[in-house]
Amino acid sequence: MGAPANAPSFGPPGWQGQARPRVMSAGMQPMPGMLPNAHGQGMPSTPAIPYSPHAGAQVSTPSKIDPNQIPRPIAETSVIIFETRQGGQAAVPPAASSEFIVKDTGNCNPRLMRCTLNQIPCTGDILTTSAMPLALMVQPFALPHPSEEPIQLVDFGEMGPVRCSRCKAYINPFMRFIDQGKHFICNLCGFSNDTPREYLCNLGPDGRRRDADERPELCRGTVEFIATKEFLVRDPMPAVYFFLIDVSMNAIQTGATAAACSAISQAISDLPEGPRTMVGIATFDSAIHFYSLKRDQQQPLMLIVPDIQDVYTPLQTDLILPISECRENLEQLLESIPNMFETNRVGDSAFGAAMKASFLAMKSTGGKLLVFQSVLPSAGIGSLSTREAEGRSNISTGDKEAHKLLQPVDKTLKTMALEFAEYQVCVDVFLTTQSYVDISSISVVPSTTGGRVYYYYPFSALSDPAKLFNDLRWNISRPQGFESVMRVRCSQGLQVQDYTGNFCRRVPTDIDLPAIDSDKTIMVTFKHDDKLQENSECAFQCALLYTTVYGQRRIRVINLSLPCTNVLSNLFRYADLETQFTYVVKQAANAIPSTPLSQVRDQVTNTCINILQSYRKHCASVSSSGQLILPEALKLLPLYTLALIKSVGLRTEGRLDDRSYWVSIASSISVLLAIPLVFPRMIALHDLTSRSDDDSLIPTPLTLNSENTLDSGIYLLENGEDGFVYVGNAVNPATLEQIFGVSSLAGAPNLLVLEQYDNELSRKVNDVVNEIRRQRCSYLRLRLCKHGDPSGDFFRSLLVEDKAPGGLSYVEFLVHVHRQIQSKMT
Repeated sequence: MGAPANAPSFGPPGWQGQARPRVMSAGMQPMPGMLPNAHGQGMPSTPAIPYSPHAGAQVSTPSKIDPNQIPRPIAETSVIIFETRQGGQAAVPPAASSEFIVKDTGNCNPRLMRCTLNQIPCTGDILTTSAMPLALMVQPFALPHPSEEPIQLVDFGEMGPVRCSRCKAYINPFMRFIDQGKHFICNLCGFSNDTPREYLCNLGPDGRRRDADERPELCRGTVEFIATKEFLVRDPMPAVYFFLIDVSMNAIQTGATAAACSAISQAISDLPEGPRTMVGIATFDSAIHFYSLKRDQQQPLMLIVPDIQDVYTPLQTDLILPISECRENLEQLLESIPNMFETNRVGDSAFGAAMKASFLAMKSTGGKLLVFQSVLPSAGIGSLSTREAEGRSNISTGDKEAHKLLQPVDKTLKTMALEFAEYQVCVDVFLTTQSYVDISSISVVPSTTGGRVYYYYPFSALSDPAKLFNDLRWNISRPQGFESVMRVRCSQGLQVQDYTGNFCRRVPTDIDLPAIDSDKTIMVTFKHDDKLQENSECAFQCALLYTTVYGQRRIRVINLSLPCTNVLSNLFRYADLETQFTYVVKQAANAIPSTPLSQVRDQVTNTCINILQSYRKHCASVSSSGQLILPEALKLLPLYTLALIKSVGLRTEGRLDDRSYWVSIASSISVLLAIPLVFPRMIALHDLTSRSDDDSLIPTPLTLNSENTLDSGIYLLENGEDGFVYVGNAVNPATLEQIFGVSSLAGAPNLLVLEQYDNELSRKVNDVVNEIRRQRCSYLRLRLCKHGDPSGDFFRSLLVEDKAPGGLSYVEFLVHVHRQIQSKMT
């Protein structure tokens, strides 16, 4: 079973039809002191709201808030051309959610790295007063717009890239050359360095080197250096992909094993081409079965490891082979595995032991371990048992200890994961399950090794194989690097406080990433340890040492230099809403396993209130106390905060695994996807044919309230992970026939396979869904939600502006925020 005929080869813009790039690139870009962009920093404008002299949106007295005059997102339709620095100043980047084409003129492309604040406070006191966070979101392999120039590769030969001899920062456009170019001053630590003789160049009248515009490292915010021998601990690793498939009774009977084998078989052609690409495969139930795929064998040889407490590999060689030597045997094996185990009655799953045994086979090389798991791991190392509350679908609000069920059972899998990371093995886990599997324990392994969890619940052999295949294909074909080490440096006056994301950390300054890919984001938070100088710039530099899938060692260096300010109102004027909100989402996700949910919701709400109260007190104090004043750049903060409180991660009801999965996704999510994760996009499907042809492919999103859902309508609501298709109870049967091929959805399964029928509406619905899948680089599992059904109630719970049981409407939340600000001001 593969993708249906209309399943897109989804991927980023411009991905289809191109030869797969060796390393997908983007170039980082700037921010002026500040030059605001023409689109309110990419922020949606607010209709019909008067503006105060403080550039804040005013909402009238709480009792009289007009629902039609409150801030809401407005889709940006035009493509923005963004130069990262203009006139020597950093430029404010467009909103992450807008479509923009970057010209790297000294600062990095904001897709690769963006800051919560586009002006940096000179002191910790100003930052504290603002109540806003100071953090970077770093996405080193973020996909570029197809119209952008690729990142330039720079080869310094045996001397290696020029670096500051004190802080080891890499040469970049903000280092200043003096004494006819004989010395350069580091823009991070201020140290004066001797220019290497081979790198000397005269300065022009403007003080810049005469060759600055010809050298990417002196004029571009992002470059890649070829790594010299000093950066090699060993030879660059090959691209190793080891597939590990659950063949226990449940996996066989639900079709999960067959779906995994089919997905792998189809995805093999997307592995990197070349002699360095290697594969291996094993299956497991209560024992582990390795397979030797040597070409000279008539058929693959099965080798069984029955000891699941003290595991080993049955062979030191022949378990992992170049794909060119074993493709036929691998394809033959994948075809036969479901039949080999079709009568399997072993219900146990030795998940931990199978991973450990596979790791032992990969230990000498490193690589990606892709695990397909269907049931709660119940045997061998790292086995798990059903925990006290997972049988109940809900965590009750009164249970003060409930959050502990969102923590790993013990340290067994964490210890294993640290060993995997040490030997550069990245684990991705595909959970094709119909029951509780304890994601909070299992997810420790991918999150420590740079991987992720994929979750298909309840797994359907009818609708999920297409998503499984697409997820696997994107996993192995997207831009990525292996055996990576990352460090972020910053100007004196600041210091790195913490890193958040999917990685392993052995020393305070660096993070280890057995794999890093285009979807992963690392959050880096900062604190002041001294003062920054007003009218100077504060520099941030991310250096990522990694191996390409073709075995080349590279150093990707990403630079951002932002102006410093002592003026509090500048922090608000140039705040980056989406990046700040991504910070709030990640902080909430980190808190969920250790803090009662009610406290996490309060923390999220208070973060919003404290920021707005600081603005009200220090930047808009002359306005009427009866008005809620919102800073222009952050006017959607209350709406997004409300959406987060109502999200799957923070709502009281729900399954434990659903919440644990949400936490695992949020920990490495990008700025681009963090907003839709909690504030989804809703569009009408029933009237697509009535739109004019010159409209964009995806219609303008609807406001997330029930007033926009008609009983006669069909709506798609998507959050980047799932697509929920809501069907009203008075839809024209002819419309149902056109989209779904049936005139009634009575008895239809909730998991939906969208077919394409021979009519215009069906074609347009498929086009919209496929375009969203392409934008999100995610296949979007479609779920049918019907009026009057629990699925319909769930859909309505995602309409965040509505009042919910135990939750406020958007208008009520604005009133609550305003009252809290007023009480703090008195």
